[in-house]
Amino acid sequence: MGASAGGVEAFAELLRALPPDTGMAFVLLSHLSPTHPSELSRIFARLTAMPVRDAVDGAAVEANGVWVLPANRSLTIAGGRLHLASRDGGGRHPTTIDQFFQSLAVDLGARALGVILSGTGSDGTAGLQAIKAHGGTTYVQDPVLAAFDGMPRSAERA
Repeated sequence: MGASAGGVEAFAELLRALPPDTGMAFVLLSHLSPTHPSELSRIFARLTAMPVRDAVDGAAVEANGVWVLPANRSLTIAGGRLHLASRDGGGRHPTTIDQFFQSLAVDLGARALGVILSGTGSDGTAGLQAIKAHGGTTYVQDPVLAAFDGMPRSAERA
């Protein structure tokens, strides 16, 4: 699941509503400040009975767990394992959600599921297109309900 501005609230609402035994794994990707450590794992752990942890390189993704992208990192998945890298600053808007979703599409094919929640910009749109192209399923938060509708509106066109 990917989000940006307003995303913490959207993630929180979703985590509160999910039962702890969905049989699915959740990877939460948010645009974070590259200069401040993230507290999202600690915050989200209070909202769900599922284990919530920061994504670490090489971690196996397991059902009924939540992994959170750490600050200043990009994330991919291959063989059911997470792979962290330093985020390319490059002065442009981050595409961490697209990168993860594109790798997810290749790794899981038709079993991939991508979700875009509140945010600005278009990160996640190309990733949802990749998931669809590999037979996976995509969801987008209703832009009317999103705190910031840029990412959901862009993703609707995917």
